[in-house]
Amino acid sequence: MTRIVVDRVWKKFRRGETHDSLRDLVEALARRMLGGRKPDPTELGKRDFWAVRDLSFEVEPGQALGIIGPNGSGKSTVLKLLTGILRPTAGRIHLSGRIGALIEVAAGFHADLTGRENVFLQGAIMGMRRAEIGRRFDEIVEFSGIAPFIDTPVKRYSSGMNARLGFSLAAHLDPDILIIDEVLAVGDFAFQQRAFAHIGEMARRNIPVVIVSHQLDRIASLCTTCILLKQGEVVRRGTPAECISQYVQEVSQTVASEDMAGLPVRITALNLATTAPVKSGEPFAFSIEGAVHDAAAAERLTVAIRVSAANTGQLVYAVGTGRMGITFTEEGPFRLAWRLDSNVPAGIYSIETMVYDSQQNRRLAAGPSAYMRVEDPIGFSGPVQLSAEARLSPIGTPVAR
Repeated sequence: MTRIVVDRVWKKFRRGETHDSLRDLVEALARRMLGGRKPDPTELGKRDFWAVRDLSFEVEPGQALGIIGPNGSGKSTVLKLLTGILRPTAGRIHLSGRIGALIEVAAGFHADLTGRENVFLQGAIMGMRRAEIGRRFDEIVEFSGIAPFIDTPVKRYSSGMNARLGFSLAAHLDPDILIIDEVLAVGDFAFQQRAFAHIGEMARRNIPVVIVSHQLDRIASLCTTCILLKQGEVVRRGTPAECISQYVQEVSQTVASEDMAGLPVRITALNLATTAPVKSGEPFAFSIEGAVHDAAAAERLTVAIRVSAANTGQLVYAVGTGRMGITFTEEGPFRLAWRLDSNVPAGIYSIETMVYDSQQNRRLAAGPSAYMRVEDPIGFSGPVQLSAEARLSPIGTPVAR
């Protein structure tokens, strides 16, 4: 049975050069010539660091594992270990069958060859027979959407065209195991939608899938399980929703490190009405709890919210209590009940809270944050949900009012 097994894997790297000085080099050579003790691979030298630490997971057929984490958390190293580009310092990795690795798929294209020639060259490198490539050639080119340029040297291609052809080629390999990273980051929106739909189909073919991505909405929609990495270690293992929630909260806490102590208005909690996905266009409710410690000084302050797309950081909506006619005139604890209409495309959205000085026009401190997942039951395109309705009737039929 085809599956992925990663068993207590460690991987270390060394900063800088192998030897800082002639003295280091002589010492290393002398140790080797005199038959000294071989260095323990699990021990760190003075310039060594662990990129991956004690990593274990299994992916069975029909499962899709998402791997998320900040830059430098070890995601790229894990991908290279899975694809055999790197060997683990310690531990064991087992993969069987044909591996489809959609990792920088266009990086191996020969710039002076045409798209057609690169399809046959890269297909051969991936293990496909020429006859097999020939049978699938039209399908590969049609999916990529660059048929008019297939006989043009790829050095004339844009980065998006390279990515589209590279993905289309790798996606038609029919692998036993699928490993994917951010190969589609440069693709246009329409192609990304088509490509991820194809990845979803491949994931449902009862093969093990590993996806590494900063596009949290894709992780949420494609993956059955997830791990969150931080400095090479797994800090959370569970459902995509659980790992994404912790990741978004940790990122918000890192960015928003201000201390609220001493402020006239302080935010203590952000409570979501539900953690279940919300349908695009439907209302979404939450509450903010806090306390007023100095009513006189609190008059100029506002409690604000900021909603952003979690995978891009793009601001979607921001508003404060001051613009809504709410002022803090009484000391003591308070609760602010909020209601938003989720008129946005499907995706993961972070909700951040903050205390804002409206007179000085600056943020004083950031409060708790959370995230919501929006699903789109219809499948519209564009940045805004306009809740379209349509009714079909024969011409001549009176229009209902």
